[in-house]
Amino acid sequence: MQYNSAFERLVNIMNELREKCPWDKKQTIETLRQLTIEETYELTDAITDKDWKGIKEELGDLLLHIIFYAKIGTEQNQFTLEEVINGVCEKLIFRHPHIYGDVVVNDEDDVKRNWEKLKLKEGKASVLSGVPKTLPATVKAMRLQEKAKQVGFEWENKEQVWEKVKKKKKSCLKPSHRVTGRTWKMNSAMFFSR
Repeated sequence: MQYNSAFERLVNIMNELREKCPWDKKQTIETLRQLTIEETYELTDAITDKDWKGIKEELGDLLLHIIFYAKIGTEQNQFTLEEVINGVCEKLIFRHPHIYGDVVVNDEDDVKRNWEKLKLKEGKASVLSGVPKTLPATVKAMRLQEKAKQVGFEWENKEQVWEKVKKKKKSCLKPSHRVTGRTWKMNSAMFFSR
C-alpha cells in the first residue's frame, strides 16, 4: 500500500510534536475537543461547497486529530493507534456480514436494517442510542428520524403521522399507576410531535 509511508510519516511527526512543542505537549482530549468540532464543521463547509482542495485539507486536519487522540490515549495507557485501527476494521467486518459472511441483502435498506440489528447485538441500548447527545438539534432530529425509520416508524403522509400523535396523546392522558410507563408515553408523544 502506497500510503503506509505517508501515514507513518504523520505518526512520527505527531510523536515529535508531542515531545518537543510546548503547545502540543499541553493538549488533552478536553482541549482538543472544540478544535475537532471546528475542523469537522470546516470539512462540512468544504463538502457543501464541493471544494475538493478544501476537503483534502480538512481530511488531513481530522486525520491529525485522530492520531493526536490516539497518542494521548497511549500516553494514558487507555488504547493505542493500532487498537483504534483494528477496532474499526473488526467493527466494519462484523457489520457487513453480506460482504464478509453469508447474509443476503437485496438493497441499501436491508443493509441499514441489518446494521442497526448488529449494533443492538453489540450492546447498544436501542437503535437511537448511537445518536450523539451533543449534535445540533436539527441534525440530531434528522438522525433520530433516520434511525426510527429503520425500525418501522415511517409513514406515507403527514395525516398518518398526526393520527399517531393523537393516539399517543390520548394514551398519555389515561391515568397510569406507573411513573415509568407514563414517562415513556410522554417521551414517545414528544418524539412523534417533532
